[in-house]
Amino acid sequence: MGLFHRTPAVDAGAARQLVSDGAVLLDVREPGEWNAGHAPQAIHQPLGRLAVADRRFTAGRTVVVVCRSGNRSQHAVKALRAAGVDALNLSGGMRAWQSAGGSVVDRKGRPGAVV
Repeated sequence: MGLFHRTPAVDAGAARQLVSDGAVLLDVREPGEWNAGHAPQAIHQPLGRLAVADRRFTAGRTVVVVCRSGNRSQHAVKALRAAGVDALNLSGGMRAWQSAGGSVVDRKGRPGAVV
């Protein structure tokens, strides 16, 4: 990996399609952010507690990683890819997901907000 190596990324529209086709959506934000608003089909694993050996992240299944804006998820993608997982960063994060028409719910399943 060179100094200018880019983390593989996907825009929100393509991410929604990947998830619809069976990719895992991994949200690496903190619990308060998740509780306020997350994609209903996402798996929650804060970046600080990410276990790249998690069985949900298997070879052959794409993992789309999201945070609020795309910065923390970029770090998770690098760790997952180093462990052999096909991981992509969702450019623009949950803000982009919501702007592209992705559903966002709070911890009780009500309409949520990206914080």
